[in-house]
Amino acid sequence: MKDDKRLKRKVRNSYLISTLSMALVLFLLGSVGYLMMAAMKVADTLQESVEVMVELKRGYTYDERDALVERLSREEMVADLRFVSKEEKADDAEFRKVFAGSFEEVLGENPLLDSYEVKLTAASEDRAQVDLFLAELEQFSAVDRATYPAQMAERLHHTVGRIRFVLLLFGGALLAISIILLNNTVRLAIFSKRYIINTMKLVGATKWFIMRPFLASSISQGLWSGLLAAALFAAALYGVGEVVPELTTLADLHRAAIILGGMIGFGVLLSLLFTTFAVNKFVNMKSNKIYLY
Repeated sequence: MKDDKRLKRKVRNSYLISTLSMALVLFLLGSVGYLMMAAMKVADTLQESVEVMVELKRGYTYDERDALVERLSREEMVADLRFVSKEEKADDAEFRKVFAGSFEEVLGENPLLDSYEVKLTAASEDRAQVDLFLAELEQFSAVDRATYPAQMAERLHHTVGRIRFVLLLFGGALLAISIILLNNTVRLAIFSKRYIINTMKLVGATKWFIMRPFLASSISQGLWSGLLAAALFAAALYGVGEVVPELTTLADLHRAAIILGGMIGFGVLLSLLFTTFAVNKFVNMKSNKIYLY
């Protein structure tokens, strides 16, 4: 009786430990995935900080300006555009600091030009495409010139590209490590039950009859692991949001929901997959080799 209770306790403890181990690995993987998504969002924001200055000619007509706006609105490379009048430029406090007096009194007029500040998307990393876009804009009768900080934009895109590469490399390495850890956790749990598998084989149980309870248990274990990891992640996300609210705004609730669902689905899928491989190995193994394994 005591031996039966001790055996049940060992089986239960083994199940709980393996479930907790899987949950912690899933939590780590999900947390890093969330941070990577936030970092990618920051990278996209940095790439969208490049602006093109489209200065308009003096005496342009509204029809000419409307034609230009229509073209800019159709361009996929354009993220946002804002019209800045020459009066608004002249009234800018930073601009006024350069001059001791009013330059209109000296020149007799405002020498500045109306312009559009065009913010580009991440597609602006292709410099040849941007140069072609600027050349096309300068063909409009209302446009005096179109310029953008080419060298600064090139350095920015190069830096962001390197950051993305490092993030993807780090994420891929962590994913591989997590899969290995989950595989070892499941294999150890099945390894402790290899004698039960062998006994079932000796009494004539079919392969599917042996695998069925293990697969059912793996699904429940993966589900519980995913739910526990999701609960830990949600608690951590809430705690971080209370302390550093700026961090949680980088990835919205939709991305967090994807991470939570991914933890549960990933836990069930990998638990079922690794259990299938591990049980299948011991089912196909000869009895004399099981005792030597």
